[in-house]
Amino acid sequence: MLATILHRAETPSDAPPLVIAHGLYGSGRNWGVIARRLADIRDVIVVDMRNHGNSPWADSQSYPEMAADLAKVIAGLGGPVDLLGHSMGGKTSMQLALTEGHLLRRLVVADIAPVAYAHDQSRHAQAMRALDLAGVTTRGEADRRFSDLVEDPGLRAFFLQSLDLKAEGGPRWRLNLDVLEAEMDKIVGWPGTPGVFDKPALFLTGAESHYVLPEHRDAIRAQFPKARFAKLPGAGHWLHADRPREFEAAVRVFLTA
Repeated sequence: MLATILHRAETPSDAPPLVIAHGLYGSGRNWGVIARRLADIRDVIVVDMRNHGNSPWADSQSYPEMAADLAKVIAGLGGPVDLLGHSMGGKTSMQLALTEGHLLRRLVVADIAPVAYAHDQSRHAQAMRALDLAGVTTRGEADRRFSDLVEDPGLRAFFLQSLDLKAEGGPRWRLNLDVLEAEMDKIVGWPGTPGVFDKPALFLTGAESHYVLPEHRDAIRAQFPKARFAKLPGAGHWLHADRPREFEAAVRVFLTA
Protein backbone atom coordinates (compact mmCIF):
# COMPACT_ATOMS: atom_id res chain seq x y z
CA MET A 1 0.00 0.00 0.00
CA LEU A 2 1.22 3.49 -0.81
CA ALA A 3 2.28 5.76 2.03
CA THR A 4 -0.23 8.55 2.59
CA ILE A 5 -0.60 11.77 4.56
CA LEU A 6 -4.11 12.61 5.74
CA HIS A 7 -5.21 16.21 6.18
CA ARG A 8 -8.52 16.16 8.05
CA ALA A 9 -11.28 18.56 7.03
CA GLU A 10 -11.39 21.66 9.21
CA THR A 11 -15.16 21.83 8.81
CA PRO A 12 -16.49 18.46 7.63
CA SER A 13 -19.07 18.49 4.85
CA ASP A 14 -20.56 16.08 2.36
CA ALA A 15 -17.72 16.81 -0.10
CA PRO A 16 -15.85 13.63 -1.09
CA PRO A 17 -12.20 13.23 -0.12
CA LEU A 18 -9.56 14.67 -2.44
CA VAL A 19 -6.61 12.43 -3.32
CA ILE A 20 -3.44 14.10 -4.67
CA ALA A 21 -0.82 12.23 -6.72
CA HIS A 22 2.54 13.95 -7.21
CA GLY A 23 4.88 13.92 -10.19
CA LEU A 24 8.23 12.31 -10.96
CA TYR A 25 10.94 12.79 -8.28
CA GLY A 26 8.37 14.36 -5.95
CA SER A 27 6.52 13.22 -2.86
CA GLY A 28 3.36 13.91 -0.95
CA ARG A 29 5.30 16.32 1.27
CA ASN A 30 5.67 18.69 -1.70
CA TRP A 31 1.91 19.27 -1.55
CA GLY A 32 1.57 19.97 2.17
CA VAL A 33 0.58 23.65 2.05
CA ILE A 34 -1.92 23.26 -0.79
CA ALA A 35 -3.36 20.10 0.77
CA ARG A 36 -3.91 21.82 4.11
CA ARG A 37 -5.64 24.76 2.47
CA LEU A 38 -7.90 22.52 0.38
CA ALA A 39 -8.81 20.58 3.52
CA ASP A 40 -11.17 23.32 4.69
CA ILE A 41 -14.33 21.31 3.91
CA ARG A 42 -13.02 17.87 2.91
CA ASP A 43 -10.39 15.34 3.86
CA VAL A 44 -7.32 15.58 1.62
CA ILE A 45 -5.05 12.57 1.18
CA VAL A 46 -1.67 13.00 -0.46
CA VAL A 47 0.17 9.87 -1.54
CA ASP A 48 3.77 8.93 -2.13
CA MET A 49 3.84 7.14 -5.47
CA ARG A 50 5.72 3.83 -5.70
CA ASN A 51 9.51 4.25 -5.63
CA HIS A 52 9.05 7.72 -4.10
CA GLY A 53 8.98 9.08 -0.56
CA ASN A 54 7.99 6.56 2.08
CA SER A 55 6.15 4.19 -0.27
CA PRO A 56 7.44 0.70 -1.09
CA TRP A 57 10.00 0.25 -3.83
CA ALA A 58 9.12 -1.90 -6.82
CA ASP A 59 10.90 -3.13 -9.93
CA SER A 60 8.67 -1.28 -12.40
CA GLN A 61 6.94 2.05 -12.88
CA SER A 62 4.15 1.53 -15.44
CA TYR A 63 0.94 3.54 -15.51
CA PRO A 64 -1.35 0.50 -15.10
CA GLU A 65 0.60 -0.45 -11.97
CA MET A 66 0.59 3.07 -10.56
CA ALA A 67 -3.14 3.37 -11.24
CA ALA A 68 -3.70 0.08 -9.40
CA ASP A 69 -1.76 1.53 -6.45
CA LEU A 70 -4.10 4.53 -6.37
CA ALA A 71 -7.16 2.30 -6.71
CA LYS A 72 -6.16 0.48 -3.51
CA VAL A 73 -5.84 3.77 -1.64
CA ILE A 74 -9.25 4.93 -2.89
CA ALA A 75 -10.86 1.60 -2.03
CA GLY A 76 -9.58 2.05 1.51
CA LEU A 77 -11.32 5.43 1.64
CA GLY A 78 -14.62 3.94 0.56
CA GLY A 79 -14.66 5.90 -2.76
CA PRO A 80 -15.60 7.60 -4.92
CA VAL A 81 -13.19 10.51 -4.51
CA ASP A 82 -12.00 13.57 -6.35
CA LEU A 83 -8.54 12.97 -7.79
CA LEU A 84 -5.80 15.50 -8.61
CA GLY A 85 -2.61 14.41 -10.34
CA HIS A 86 0.39 16.41 -11.51
CA SER A 87 2.69 15.31 -14.36
CA MET A 88 3.42 11.58 -13.78
CA GLY A 89 0.66 11.63 -11.17
CA GLY A 90 -1.62 13.24 -13.77
CA LYS A 91 -1.01 10.45 -16.25
CA THR A 92 -1.62 7.92 -13.49
CA SER A 93 -4.88 9.69 -12.65
CA MET A 94 -5.98 9.63 -16.30
CA GLN A 95 -5.13 5.93 -16.51
CA LEU A 96 -7.30 5.25 -13.45
CA ALA A 97 -10.15 7.43 -14.77
CA LEU A 98 -10.18 5.54 -18.07
CA THR A 99 -10.08 2.09 -16.51
CA GLU A 100 -11.93 2.45 -13.19
CA GLY A 101 -13.89 5.66 -13.56
CA HIS A 102 -16.46 4.54 -11.00
CA LEU A 103 -13.87 5.30 -8.31
CA LEU A 104 -13.86 9.00 -9.18
CA ARG A 105 -16.32 11.87 -9.04
CA ARG A 106 -14.15 14.60 -10.58
CA LEU A 107 -10.65 14.66 -12.06
CA VAL A 108 -8.00 17.39 -12.10
CA VAL A 109 -5.00 16.86 -14.37
CA ALA A 110 -2.17 19.33 -13.78
CA ASP A 111 0.05 20.13 -16.75
CA ILE A 112 0.18 16.85 -18.63
CA ALA A 113 -1.62 15.26 -21.58
CA PRO A 114 -2.40 11.61 -22.46
CA VAL A 115 0.45 11.49 -24.97
CA ALA A 116 4.02 10.22 -25.15
CA TYR A 117 6.73 12.87 -24.78
CA ALA A 118 10.15 12.90 -26.40
CA HIS A 119 12.02 14.44 -23.47
CA ASP A 120 14.04 12.30 -21.07
CA GLN A 121 14.32 13.07 -17.36
CA SER A 122 17.06 10.50 -16.72
CA ARG A 123 19.72 13.18 -16.32
CA HIS A 124 18.12 14.23 -13.04
CA ALA A 125 18.37 10.71 -11.63
CA GLN A 126 21.98 10.61 -12.75
CA ALA A 127 22.70 13.94 -11.06
CA MET A 128 21.16 12.81 -7.78
CA ARG A 129 23.08 9.56 -7.90
CA ALA A 130 26.31 11.48 -8.58
CA LEU A 131 25.89 13.78 -5.57
CA ASP A 132 28.56 13.04 -2.96
CA LEU A 133 26.62 12.60 0.28
CA ALA A 134 29.60 11.64 2.45
CA GLY A 135 29.62 13.77 5.56
CA VAL A 136 26.58 15.83 4.57
CA THR A 137 24.61 16.88 7.66
CA THR A 138 22.61 19.88 6.44
CA ARG A 139 20.45 20.61 3.42
CA GLY A 140 22.52 23.75 2.83
CA GLU A 141 25.68 21.70 2.45
CA ALA A 142 23.88 19.27 0.14
CA ASP A 143 22.65 22.19 -1.95
CA ARG A 144 26.16 23.64 -2.21
CA ARG A 145 27.54 20.35 -3.51
CA PHE A 146 24.50 19.79 -5.73
CA SER A 147 25.02 23.16 -7.45
CA ASP A 148 27.92 21.64 -9.38
CA LEU A 149 25.49 19.12 -10.88
CA VAL A 150 22.18 21.00 -11.16
CA GLU A 151 22.35 24.69 -12.04
CA ASP A 152 18.70 25.62 -11.40
CA PRO A 153 18.24 26.44 -7.67
CA GLY A 154 14.50 25.72 -7.89
CA LEU A 155 15.11 22.23 -9.23
CA ARG A 156 17.76 21.59 -6.59
CA ALA A 157 15.38 22.62 -3.83
CA PHE A 158 12.67 20.36 -5.28
CA PHE A 159 14.95 17.33 -5.53
CA LEU A 160 16.48 17.90 -2.10
CA GLN A 161 13.07 17.56 -0.47
CA SER A 162 13.51 13.84 -1.19
CA LEU A 163 16.89 13.64 0.56
CA ASP A 164 16.68 11.94 3.95
CA LEU A 165 19.48 13.47 6.03
CA LYS A 166 18.65 11.40 9.11
CA ALA A 167 18.60 7.96 7.49
CA GLU A 168 20.33 5.15 9.29
CA GLY A 169 23.80 4.76 7.83
CA GLY A 170 23.93 8.28 6.43
CA PRO A 171 21.98 10.47 4.02
CA ARG A 172 20.06 8.73 1.25
CA TRP A 173 17.50 9.57 -1.41
CA ARG A 174 13.87 8.61 -0.78
CA LEU A 175 13.76 7.71 -4.47
CA ASN A 176 14.46 4.42 -6.23
CA LEU A 177 16.67 6.17 -8.76
CA ASP A 178 17.81 2.99 -10.51
CA VAL A 179 14.27 1.87 -11.34
CA LEU A 180 13.06 5.36 -12.21
CA GLU A 181 15.87 5.74 -14.72
CA ALA A 182 15.39 2.24 -16.13
CA GLU A 183 11.63 2.82 -16.53
CA MET A 184 11.92 6.34 -17.97
CA ASP A 185 10.50 5.35 -21.36
CA LYS A 186 7.29 4.24 -19.62
CA ILE A 187 7.15 7.35 -17.44
CA VAL A 188 7.47 9.88 -20.26
CA GLY A 189 5.42 7.66 -22.54
CA TRP A 190 1.74 6.79 -22.54
CA PRO A 191 0.31 3.26 -22.84
CA GLY A 192 -2.45 4.27 -25.28
CA THR A 193 -5.13 3.25 -22.82
CA PRO A 194 -8.59 3.05 -24.43
CA GLY A 195 -11.77 4.20 -22.74
CA VAL A 196 -13.79 7.31 -21.96
CA PHE A 197 -14.18 9.18 -18.68
CA ASP A 198 -17.51 10.95 -19.02
CA LYS A 199 -17.41 12.87 -15.74
CA PRO A 200 -16.09 16.41 -15.18
CA ALA A 201 -12.35 16.82 -15.74
CA LEU A 202 -10.20 19.93 -15.44
CA PHE A 203 -6.95 20.16 -17.41
CA LEU A 204 -5.07 22.91 -15.60
CA THR A 205 -1.81 24.04 -17.18
CA GLY A 206 0.93 26.61 -16.75
CA ALA A 207 0.81 29.31 -19.41
CA GLU A 208 4.60 29.10 -19.76
CA SER A 209 4.68 25.30 -19.96
CA HIS A 210 4.84 23.31 -23.19
CA TYR A 211 3.49 20.03 -21.84
CA VAL A 212 -0.12 20.54 -22.95
CA LEU A 213 -0.28 22.01 -26.45
CA PRO A 214 -3.29 23.05 -28.56
CA GLU A 215 -2.78 19.99 -30.74
CA HIS A 216 -3.30 17.75 -27.70
CA ARG A 217 -6.85 18.97 -27.08
CA ASP A 218 -8.53 16.70 -29.62
CA ALA A 219 -6.95 13.63 -27.99
CA ILE A 220 -8.01 14.87 -24.57
CA ARG A 221 -11.60 15.60 -25.61
CA ALA A 222 -11.91 12.21 -27.31
CA GLN A 223 -11.41 10.41 -23.99
CA PHE A 224 -12.49 13.15 -21.57
CA PRO A 225 -15.54 14.65 -23.31
CA LYS A 226 -16.43 16.86 -20.33
CA ALA A 227 -12.91 18.31 -20.13
CA ARG A 228 -12.45 21.95 -19.25
CA PHE A 229 -9.19 23.78 -19.90
CA ALA A 230 -7.59 26.55 -17.86
CA LYS A 231 -4.15 28.19 -17.82
CA LEU A 232 -2.35 29.91 -14.97
CA PRO A 233 -0.47 33.02 -16.14
CA GLY A 234 3.16 33.16 -15.11
CA ALA A 235 3.33 29.46 -14.27
CA GLY A 236 5.44 26.72 -15.80
CA HIS A 237 5.26 22.94 -15.46
CA TRP A 238 5.42 23.12 -11.63
CA LEU A 239 2.39 25.39 -11.67
CA HIS A 240 1.36 24.54 -8.10
CA ALA A 241 4.73 25.82 -6.88
CA ASP A 242 4.90 28.81 -9.24
CA ARG A 243 1.38 30.10 -8.49
CA PRO A 244 0.14 28.20 -5.43
CA ARG A 245 -2.74 30.50 -4.47
CA GLU A 246 -4.04 30.72 -8.05
CA PHE A 247 -3.67 26.96 -8.44
CA GLU A 248 -5.57 26.32 -5.23
CA ALA A 249 -8.34 28.73 -6.24
CA ALA A 250 -8.80 27.11 -9.67
CA VAL A 251 -8.99 23.62 -8.15
CA ARG A 252 -11.40 24.76 -5.46
CA VAL A 253 -13.78 26.40 -7.93
CA PHE A 254 -13.82 23.31 -10.12
CA LEU A 255 -14.36 20.83 -7.29
CA THR A 256 -17.20 22.82 -5.74
CA ALA A 257 -18.95 23.83 -8.99
